[in-house]
Amino acid sequence: MTDGMRRASMDGERKDMADKTGPTFERLLERFIAWAEGEDNIRAVILIGSRARTDHPADEWSDLDLILAARDPRPLVENADWLRHVGTPWITFVERTPDGGFERRVLFEGGLDVDFAPVSAEGLREFSRESLPPIWADIIRRGIRILLDKDDFSSVFRAIGRVPPPPAHRPSESDFLNQVNDFWYHVPWAAKRLRRGELWRAHSCCDRYLKTLLRRMIEWHADAARKGAVDTWMRGRFMEEWAAPEAMAALPDVYARHNEEDVWRALRATMNLFGGLARETAARWRLAYPFTAEEKARDLMEILYMERKAHDPE
Repeated sequence: MTDGMRRASMDGERKDMADKTGPTFERLLERFIAWAEGEDNIRAVILIGSRARTDHPADEWSDLDLILAARDPRPLVENADWLRHVGTPWITFVERTPDGGFERRVLFEGGLDVDFAPVSAEGLREFSRESLPPIWADIIRRGIRILLDKDDFSSVFRAIGRVPPPPAHRPSESDFLNQVNDFWYHVPWAAKRLRRGELWRAHSCCDRYLKTLLRRMIEWHADAARKGAVDTWMRGRFMEEWAAPEAMAALPDVYARHNEEDVWRALRATMNLFGGLARETAARWRLAYPFTAEEKARDLMEILYMERKAHDPE
């Protein structure tokens, strides 16, 4: 079967399923809740994400995100047999969550993706407005729906009440300098790997590690420019809406093909974008900026580039 035929088959399968059963995520959810009601280990099911919020609500590409409060979360993570009570899983794997826990991610028949995040029911009951972890504060602030509640977890969330937006992502001067110096340290680090001929590691540093630092600087820059009156979400979500236009315009040039010369090019573009945003952010927040670090990193990278060209001229 060709790729085109396979896509057409999948599209037809999803359309047929929707035509025959109605909203397919609803059907999966109904089956899961019916099963969870009889499972003593599961004490609550909480809907989060786009299907629970009104700001940027779910669309046709959205997945289904569920938190499962369990007496013992481990069996739900370590064993996938229970998924048959929900639907027919095509693909499933376990992934770490931002708070250090685990979630089971599943692609069900028809291309329906569901993320199940089991958490300790005992730990969830200990939440309070004062002790709320940042990731949970963001989840609750954006909206949740309790779909199954065997132990009155709704009272926990009522006591927490409305979670206000977080303050602007303004770092301390030491945190800002640490992040900026981290970036400029890794510029010649990547260049040395290119000089040595380690293309994979250099490319990974440029397009993964440095981009993580760049994303954080784009967030800080947006907060500094608008004095905190902007929602930068988490991990780059909806960046197209809140990032500075000049940052968005520069992004197409900061990623590289797996080609040595293109990694050198993307590394320079990443430096130029990060440096410009970082200097503007420092000026707006009146933070110190390590100009010498930037100068030394740029100079060393160019020296390494010229050495590489002299050693292996085209």
